[in-house]
Amino acid sequence: MSRTWKEDVEAAVLAGGKISDRDIVDRVRHAVLTQRLPPGTRLPEVSLGEIFGVSRSVVRRALTRLAADHVIDQRPNQVARIRAPSIAETHETFAARRLVEGEVVALLAGRVDAESLDGLVREAASEAQAHARQDEPARIEHSLALHHCLADLSPNRVLGAMLTDLILRTSIVIALYKGASLASCYLAEDHPRLLEALRDGDAEGARSAVVKHLDNLLNLLDLGPRDTETDLKAIFGAATA
Repeated sequence: MSRTWKEDVEAAVLAGGKISDRDIVDRVRHAVLTQRLPPGTRLPEVSLGEIFGVSRSVVRRALTRLAADHVIDQRPNQVARIRAPSIAETHETFAARRLVEGEVVALLAGRVDAESLDGLVREAASEAQAHARQDEPARIEHSLALHHCLADLSPNRVLGAMLTDLILRTSIVIALYKGASLASCYLAEDHPRLLEALRDGDAEGARSAVVKHLDNLLNLLDLGPRDTETDLKAIFGAATA
């Protein structure tokens, strides 16, 4: 089972670690990626400082980094919030990821070394196992790991960096528009189909598999208005004074 942010912070403290702005950025990004921190969630500086046990200056540096990474919206004299993309931006994000990830996997087809391909297969298998036991956080973790591995393996480093950014943006969109009655965005055949094309050196098959996967995801979303008010204390699993 995935740990809460509080448990992550406590683990770092017990290990003698000091929480930095980079640590906060990583934890926020991770919570967004795994859909534990929904779009629209307010991130008050005081609350974050108390939760992580750091000064407001450290929190401000973290929020500045997150704004630069398009994870949060930060406006003068307003509390920062996790970004809540519009429906139009949702379609634009998916369109961009189709192009970028499609090109990345086309370039990778037939060029993934055996060790890396085995790692991708393991992530797909672990995703299926997590889905079977209804462990949605773990399923998301393995799916993200698979796509981030593709970004890391990209022969074109610029496209790889773009894909890493788009994976985060897509996760924010899915967290916002995932249908309330939809237990999982798991698509059983999508990843195996992609990995088969990569193994066989089928560039257009790999591209087609990615496009189909992203189209399937988009079609599962409920692109209607959402109530994005969230109890930050509940998300962090910590009480603030």
